[in-house]
Amino acid sequence: MVAVTYNPIGLIRSPHKNLHGMPIQPIGAKGVKGRIELKKEYEEGLKDLDGFSHIILIYHFHLCNGHSLKVKPFLDNVKRGIFATRAPKRPNPIGISVVRLEKIEENTIYISNVDVVDGTPLLDIKPYIPHFDASEDEEVCIGWFEDKNHEAKEKKSDKRFVD
Repeated sequence: MVAVTYNPIGLIRSPHKNLHGMPIQPIGAKGVKGRIELKKEYEEGLKDLDGFSHIILIYHFHLCNGHSLKVKPFLDNVKRGIFATRAPKRPNPIGISVVRLEKIEENTIYISNVDVVDGTPLLDIKPYIPHFDASEDEEVCIGWFEDKNHEAKEKKSDKRFVD
């Protein structure tokens, strides 16, 4: 097996100073402002990003220790396989969020709909492109989320995934 190492390209800044009470998905963080403090050495990579309304943030769940293959997710009372959830206690603690891009000033990216704890290490940024990222011509099934997804807007984080 090949060893994999990632180096953060910056930090995500948000008003969420701890996990307790934080929105669990961007839909529950509508209007919550934040910013990305990108390392200066990556600023040139922001060229042309300002033409997108939304971006995908890929980040490291730095507050999680270890992993569990079965977890009780925020939207359920039943233990589920970790790969059938978006829970943070993963073998590789990598998170994703689609956020609104407000503006870019030098190496600072202003965003909204932020559901990420302050100080989270950012691994990558990708443009959100609905035509690529959402299936328009196929039926989409969302498994056990089917009768729970409407709850995500109001659901808040607790300490269940932090040791």
